[in-house]
Amino acid sequence: MLRLYRRHRLSCPQTSERYRRCSCPIYIEGTLAGEYIRKAVDLTSWTAATGLIAKWNEAGEIGAVRPEVPTITEAVSKFFADATARQLQPATITKLKNLLEKRLVPWCEHKGFRQLKQLDVDALLQFRATWPDGPLSAYKNLERLRAFLWFCHRADWIQKNPAVALKPPKLPDKSTKVKVFTEDEIERVLDACDEYPERNAYGHDNRARIKALVLTLRYSGMRIGDCVGLQKAHLKADKLFLNTEKSGSKIFVPLPKVAVEAVEKIENGSAYFFWTGNGLRRSAVADWQRALRRLFELAEVTGNPHMFRHTFATDLLSRGIPIEDVSALLGHKSVRITESYYSHWIKARRDRLEERVRELWR
Repeated sequence: MLRLYRRHRLSCPQTSERYRRCSCPIYIEGTLAGEYIRKAVDLTSWTAATGLIAKWNEAGEIGAVRPEVPTITEAVSKFFADATARQLQPATITKLKNLLEKRLVPWCEHKGFRQLKQLDVDALLQFRATWPDGPLSAYKNLERLRAFLWFCHRADWIQKNPAVALKPPKLPDKSTKVKVFTEDEIERVLDACDEYPERNAYGHDNRARIKALVLTLRYSGMRIGDCVGLQKAHLKADKLFLNTEKSGSKIFVPLPKVAVEAVEKIENGSAYFFWTGNGLRRSAVADWQRALRRLFELAEVTGNPHMFRHTFATDLLSRGIPIEDVSALLGHKSVRITESYYSHWIKARRDRLEERVRELWR
């Protein structure tokens, strides 16, 4: 227990250690958390000294002052300021804002929650019950919620992360959802490029640009966002260099002659192949996604741009390229990510190898 007392100067007429109205130095004496202290504090106000002891008691340590805990809205703002300082990718920040600013903050305001300590396990379970997400999106949003609360915990605003107690949803096998284009479908898509509207509003050759985009997606395995941001300086002879936006991985991919010739024909007066460089890249990505949907309709093919990436990966695996090399070309941070998507193709390849060995021994 800590106590306050005064040590009066010789010029002070007072003698009581508990006298509060003079300006003589104040001392603190006692024990807190097993630590003994007896020393003067740089204060002459009895009220201020009492407040200092209260803060030490709250922090549970002599000399420690528990930081002022912000409200939920303030904590979210501080979290995004930190995310910007850490230079997180814009796409990552957008997904975090969708959860925290557009969902969590309005939900807390509706419930009348202002303090972080009100976000206990029960409150988080109620909050998660309002999500309209599928299993994978809910799994990712739970990870984002945990990241926010870990930030609050490290800032010493909450004693523990309550989101850790929330059990994540069961995820479906990713490999069962991976769909690829057949060779016939790719041929039909390329043929449909010649039926696409010839010119756009800027006078650019639509057919040449969309065919170049299709060939680049097919033979590079890039995501459409990375492909739209592809600069002309990134193509050296037949080798394509890319620093992926999602994972930050550096990728070198050789392109076949037909793809190289297609992209070299593009003349748009820009440093990019598939973007003017003006405005937001995501707006250009949305434009190309709409263009590809129209192209698939012309080709009478059911698909999406990401299927070119899956086709690229499974084609390499089926030709005997090691999974580690395919993972590097896709820009995955871990081989486990690649295995989670293409496990059934890997298993099929192993089964074929086993059967070939059996035939050899026969």
